[in-house]
Amino acid sequence: RQGSELSGWAMGRWTYEGIDLNHNFADLNTALWDAEDNDLVPHEFPNHYIPIPEYYTFANATVAPETRAVIDWMQRYPFVLSANLHGGELVVTYPFDMTRTYWKAQELTPTADDGVFRWLATVYATSNLAMASEERRLCHYDDFTRFGNIINGANWHTVPGSMNDFSYLHTNCFEITVELSCDKFPHASELPAEWENNRESLLLYMEQVHRGIKGVVRDRDTEQGIANAIISVDGINHDVRT
Repeated sequence: RQGSELSGWAMGRWTYEGIDLNHNFADLNTALWDAEDNDLVPHEFPNHYIPIPEYYTFANATVAPETRAVIDWMQRYPFVLSANLHGGELVVTYPFDMTRTYWKAQELTPTADDGVFRWLATVYATSNLAMASEERRLCHYDDFTRFGNIINGANWHTVPGSMNDFSYLHTNCFEITVELSCDKFPHASELPAEWENNRESLLLYMEQVHRGIKGVVRDRDTEQGIANAIISVDGINHDVRT
C-alpha cells in the first residue's frame, strides 16, 4: 500500500517483539578472532563447531523464539549448504558478514574458505537473469556489477550476529545471502518474473552440494562409520565433521 521501494529498508525487518532477526544470532566471530589473536586456535579453541556463549542461552536473553527454533533445526539436521533470501538489492553476499575490526562499518573480512564462498556466490549471480542482464540497472548507488554482482558481506556493511556467520562457525553449513531484487516489496503481478529470474540459479546453487570431497569415514577394523570425525585440510583453518 505504501509503494514498493518507497516504504524504506526498515519496513518489515522487526518481529512483533521488536527484534531484528537478521542480527539476532549469537556472535561467534568475536570469540574466534580473540582466540586466534592469542594463538589458541585450534589446539585450545576450536576453529569450527564453536559453542554458543552461555549468556545467549539465558531465558532473559534478547533472542527471538524464531531464532531459537532455527538454531534447534540447524543442530538437528547436518545441513551443508544454505541460502537466505533478502530483497532491496541485486547482489549475492558471502561470509563473513561482520567486520573483524569492530569499529569499522566496512572491511573485507574473508573466511578460511573464501574460495569456496566466492564460487558459490558466483554460481548464483552468473545464472540469475536479473543480475546477468546486460540491461541491468543500479538498484540504488552501489555498482555491484564491477565485482560480478558478488561481495563479501562485511565489505558491504557489517552485520553482527548474522545467520551466515553463525551457520559457518557453529555447524558444517556454508550459507550465503541472495538479495533478489531492487524492489524490496514487489507487487503480486511481478512475482512470476521474479521466479523466472531465480529459478535456474536456485537449482544450480543446490547442485553445488556435490562439489568437493565426500564419502564415509570408517573404522579400519570394523568398517563402521565414525560419527563426529574431524576432517582437517592443510592450509584451511576451518575443519568439518562427519
